[in-house]
Amino acid sequence: MNNNIFVDRESVIPLYYQIQQSLLDRIKSGDLKTGDSIPSEQEIAARLGVSRMTARQALKSLCGLGVAYSLRGKGTFVSGIKLEKNFRKVQSFTEEMQGLGHEPSSKVLEFKVIPSPPDVALALCLAPEEPVIHLLRLRLADGVPMGIESSYLPHRLCPDLLASYDPQTSLYAFLWRQYNLRVMVADETIEAGVASREESCLLRIPSKSPVFFFTRISYVSHHHATEYVKSTYRADRYKIVNRLRRVDFEIPERSGSLMRGA
Repeated sequence: MNNNIFVDRESVIPLYYQIQQSLLDRIKSGDLKTGDSIPSEQEIAARLGVSRMTARQALKSLCGLGVAYSLRGKGTFVSGIKLEKNFRKVQSFTEEMQGLGHEPSSKVLEFKVIPSPPDVALALCLAPEEPVIHLLRLRLADGVPMGIESSYLPHRLCPDLLASYDPQTSLYAFLWRQYNLRVMVADETIEAGVASREESCLLRIPSKSPVFFFTRISYVSHHHATEYVKSTYRADRYKIVNRLRRVDFEIPERSGSLMRGA
């Protein structure tokens, strides 16, 4: 453990929190990188002269923040700072990562024309088994797997997509440039779940780790569905952020009896 980590026993700040903040500073500075092992509770206790219970609480609180995770019998590891998923903007993964200062990339798992599955046909208002383009990609930020995206687009809207589009690049940017299709509106839902064995392998996370399941229908206008997407994203790397507003309403007047009792 670096010597610049210490505790101030004269401070009113709890010791476990001081340790948590010191470790968090090391993660934020890049001294501890994603995947690195964090000192164990035994190491922390011995170096700083605190109880193992205090050290354990510090590590547990780091995991609670989502910047670390523990594997039984192996230790605690850095999962990285959580990225904010903003529901107020319609963005592609590429736009989202670039806006957050990260380098996006993709690994193409499937890119072909298939008959539309029933849920896809329903979402995109297509005839049963009407051809769609299926693009399945592993999405990465700074080389770290973040999510798995399964996109479906009506083949008739972009019939030469397979021949002309590089799936390593932004799909939304290409649709706008090549076909004048600009995604303006999207309906997106989110559910919590656990990763399957295949998803865990692709995302490099322990089996049955918590994940977010996203379902999105994108529109070029309010009435023309362009894309149906089903995604699985790591819950240890994402947090959902939204701004809520109170709707204006009239406060009913209190009754006389209530007024007298006030």
